[in-house]
Amino acid sequence: MKKYLVEFIGTFFFVLTIVCVVNGIADGNFLAPLAIGSALMIMVYAGGHISGGHYNPAVSLAALMRGAMPSSDVVGYMVSQSLGAIVAAVVGATILGKGTIMGGVGMPDSMAAAFTAELLGTFALAYVVLQTATTKSTSGNSYYGLAIGFTVVVMAYALGGFGTGGCFNPAIAIGAAFNGLASWGTAGLAIAADFIGAALAALAFKAVYDGE
Repeated sequence: MKKYLVEFIGTFFFVLTIVCVVNGIADGNFLAPLAIGSALMIMVYAGGHISGGHYNPAVSLAALMRGAMPSSDVVGYMVSQSLGAIVAAVVGATILGKGTIMGGVGMPDSMAAAFTAELLGTFALAYVVLQTATTKSTSGNSYYGLAIGFTVVVMAYALGGFGTGGCFNPAIAIGAAFNGLASWGTAGLAIAADFIGAALAALAFKAVYDGE
């Protein structure tokens, strides 16, 4: 079950990035492929030591045929990946206003969208930090800085345009308010979302990681 939850989380953020950066993309914008590829990279870094970081039913099929995963895991992987993609699409359309669901147009509330985007971005950042920089199974790695830094790049590009500017860090929210980059109301919303997102990431980490 832990592997399936990792596959769900990774696929969710991979697809959510696609949904957010591709819908309404401007012609000639070369950053969308960079953000999408980077989203996959950071989630592979974060979950590869637990599930292998497939986030793709076709990859799971190839791994099965290669003998790199047991047949008993295939259905669970594919269901988790599909559910992650579906939830990402629904959240993107109904809360963030990116895309449609079954032909219907999402009607997002701007405050709800800002709060959700900030929470999800902070969740992703904290989740990647915990998985790459605090575990024995990834100790001694040389990529955790890359994974963490690119998480900020991906989340800022995918989720930074919903009202808070993509703080994903209460200290940044406070600094932005003092500097006049954001109102104190916006900063307060970001701070609340950041702490909730980080707490949820810690719970998710504890749910999927067996080591210390």
